[in-house]
Order: sequence, then structure tokens, then C-alpha cells
Amino acid sequence: MIERIWSGQSRLYWLLLPLSWLYGLVSVVRRACYRWGIFSGWRAPVAVVVVGNLTAGGNGKTPVVIWLAEQLLARGKRVGVVSRGYGGKSDVYPLVIDDAVTTAQAGDEPVLIHQRTGVPVAVAPRRSEAVKALLARQSLDVIITDDGLQHYALARDLELVVIDGVRRFGNGWWLPAGPMRERAGRLKDVDAVIVNGGEAREGEIPMSLAGDTLVNLRSGERRPAAGFPRSVAIAGIGHPPRFFNTLGMLGIPLSDTVAFADHRDYAEEELAGLTPQGEPLLMTEKDAVKCRHFAHDNWWFLPVDARFPEWQASGLLEKVLIAIDKKC
Repeated sequence: MIERIWSGQSRLYWLLLPLSWLYGLVSVVRRACYRWGIFSGWRAPVAVVVVGNLTAGGNGKTPVVIWLAEQLLARGKRVGVVSRGYGGKSDVYPLVIDDAVTTAQAGDEPVLIHQRTGVPVAVAPRRSEAVKALLARQSLDVIITDDGLQHYALARDLELVVIDGVRRFGNGWWLPAGPMRERAGRLKDVDAVIVNGGEAREGEIPMSLAGDTLVNLRSGERRPAAGFPRSVAIAGIGHPPRFFNTLGMLGIPLSDTVAFADHRDYAEEELAGLTPQGEPLLMTEKDAVKCRHFAHDNWWFLPVDARFPEWQASGLLEKVLIAIDKKC
């Protein structure tokens, strides 16, 4: 129902408009207070790059964070990542992630980023505290924040916004009548607009998510998607149909698809019950980090990577490297 409301297919959003106006008023006033110096954001001694969005739900930010971290590591930069840690609950903040930290403590995306890149990752409701925790442990050249465009308490040197190219901004209203955290006019102030799927418009950077190899959660076996047998697919991400469509484009026949809420904590029994005949159970890498410790032999995940046109990827990286150099 919420997707129909946010996309403009249902006029029930009219009932939520008073709450949206209140949300928008608070959002506009809060940002103005930081711009006018009434509130002050903490500025880190190293470059801070925000990878965020204007809408609620999954837009593809985490693959961009992973891509950016890997590109900077390849160029000899010391990279750290901070996050709010949505979906996790820790007794102590800031929480610096290591192999013993679980997704229940830190959230799924920070654990995924740490496992994929090996860079130091910290989570905290106040992201400045997460940055300080990383810098207290080691020297870094740049901090990437996974989400946090609207977290103005942390000053930033570069803002990258990721848009779902298919859904874009829905009906254009603030939460809860629409998907917007800030209105689309905010894009005029950011340093780059990245469009995940769909059609990129003038001045936007097109991005796609690519992956064609499935990985077994228990054994680590890798198997090409081509020719993979009929399977059941699950997804607990911001927009599950994107994952199911990806599997379809890879030619994997699906007997069933099950969409869960974003950041969903899974129980072994509920997932095992989805494949009573022992057929493969396919999931996103974000789901897999929460399921590895109780995975069955027939559970697989599809890792994906962000892909950009080469010349635009070079231009985006150049912006980040310039921001880093200015802080050195």
C-alpha cells in the first residue's frame, strides 16, 4: 500500500499531507539553522564524503560506498566508513566493527561494507562520534558516510546523492505522504547525482548493479547464474522487486519470490520453510550477512557491484581525490 501511495497511484496520500507539511517544515528549518550558523556541525580533520539520498528506501547507496572505498584503496588512500547502523542495536556507541560484531548490533549494511572492503567501519547515532572513534585508532585520509545527507551535525566536504532511476521521487511529497526526506531542489546543492537504473538525465551519472555469480553461504562455492536451477528468492531490502528482476534478467527461473521489510532480522525456521523440496534459496548479499551463522547448504546470495561509464567514474573519483588533497 505504501508503495502505491508514494508512487502517486493512490490518492490516500492526501490524508497524510498535514504530517508531511510538518515534516517538511522541521526539515527546512533545521537545515536553515545549520546554514545560518545557529547550529554548528562538527568538522573532521580529514575529508568527509557523504553518500546519501533524498528518499526513504533502498536506492543503491551501499554499493556506491563499496565501489568508492575500493577505488580509493586501489589508489593508496586510507579509507574509513561511518554509518547510523540502521537495524542494529548496540549497548555501547560508537561501535567499531570487527569480526565479532553482529548485524544485530551494527546493522546489516555496515557489516557488509566491512566484510567486502576490509576498511575500518564504525556506527553511532551521532556520526561525528563514529568518525572520532576511527581516527583515534588509526590515521585516515577520508571518511565515507553511508547515508547521512540530512545529518548536518557532521560537516562534509563532498555530497553524492544516489537516486533510484525507475522510481525517482514518486509523488514528490515529504514523508509520510511521499518518499521525500528533502525536496528535489536539494540536488542543486550537491556535488554529484548518481542514478541507479532507469534513464539518467542531463548532468546525472548513470549507474548499474552488475553480478552474474552466485555464492553459497556455507561453503563459499561460486556458481555462474547461467543455467542455475529453479529457485525461491527472498529480499529484505528497500525495493525487493529490483533484486527479483535482476535474477530474472540473469535467466534464473523462480518458483516463488518473498519480499521482507528492509533490515529484517531472519529466523532460520522461517527461511528453511520456504524451500521444503530443497530447491535453492537465493538472497541479496545484504540478507546473507544476517544468515551465515545458521545457513543451510541450499542457500545462495548474489553479490553485485556498482558500474559506471568509465569517463564519468574517473570524473567522480577526481572530485573525491581533490577533496582529500585539500585536507592534507
